Amino acid sequence: MQILNLIEAHIVRKENSKVEFLLMKRSPNEKYPNIWQMVTGKIHNDETAYQAAIREIQEETGINTNSIFVVPHLNFFYNHESDENITIPVFVTLINANTEIKLSKEHTEFKWVTFKEAKKLLAWPGQKKSAKVIKDFFENKYSTLNFIEIEL
Repeated sequence: MQILNLIEAHIVRKENSKVEFLLMKRSPNEKYPNIWQMVTGKIHNDETAYQAAIREIQEETGINTNSIFVVPHLNFFYNHESDENITIPVFVTLINANTEIKLSKEHTEFKWVTFKEAKKLLAWPGQKKSAKVIKDFFENKYSTLNFIEIEL
């Protein structure tokens, strides 16, 4: 059995003390066509998970982030076709509301959504859980959550 490591990286902004999530629609030519998602990608052999998240954020959105938070949540699943355990650490970056988004060819469109909208659009339960943890942290509902900030 192989172990394939991926990352999940959320991009959020705060509007009137509420968190908004950047979701992108996958291209019809990509695996999982036309689904709405956050930034995702593989961890290369020569990089850490957080370095992969930073790289994928830049590649998929054009955003060069100054810091990234480690979200205290881990997603995982088993792919029976490839016999792989997929391990997915979760990260988030908070950006300014006026930051320009430049999509890669992996996605056809993007939109800013509330958590309630994200919950409806995201495909997998683990991604919905990640979004909830992030929303609660940035809206200060749970002070016991420990997000580690990695400054670059």
